[in-house]
Amino acid sequence: MSLGQRVTTDHQLTRLLQIGVVLEEVVESRAAHHLESLPEAEREAIDDEIRELLDEAADESADHRDRLEALIDQLDAETVSYEEINALVDARYGPPEDTDGVLYDQLCNEETAYKFYDDLIAAIEASDATYAIDRAELLETLRAIRAEEREGVEDVTDIMERRA
Repeated sequence: MSLGQRVTTDHQLTRLLQIGVVLEEVVESRAAHHLESLPEAEREAIDDEIRELLDEAADESADHRDRLEALIDQLDAETVSYEEINALVDARYGPPEDTDGVLYDQLCNEETAYKFYDDLIAAIEASDATYAIDRAELLETLRAIRAEEREGVEDVTDIMERRA
């Protein structure tokens, strides 16, 4: 299903929220593993600002995942476990080569998440469907997550601009 469409059923909504959970799990896993996956010399070159950014990104993604899972629970559905996604991320993605790679990867993750939530909100707003969960609560949660993702994009961009 394309997010250009309206979200007209609980099933579609559940699937999209589950995609959001997986997206957050990937972001959390990548942020948590960036430092440990860098070569020793590059790991030592990472300063406190980047460490803090990655720690905050992992914590924020875990929080977003929890909030999405709470919505999914209201729809009587399940999500994929973090451990399962984490194992897939480890197997699929190689470690960044250097500090710039870490920042570019984090920027890509934040932008992808922001765009996903922006499109999801638009698809829900375009629909006049009634869902099994409160529409206002759903949109409020998604808008708050989108705003936090936008802040993440801005934080990474600020760091990258200062280092350019």
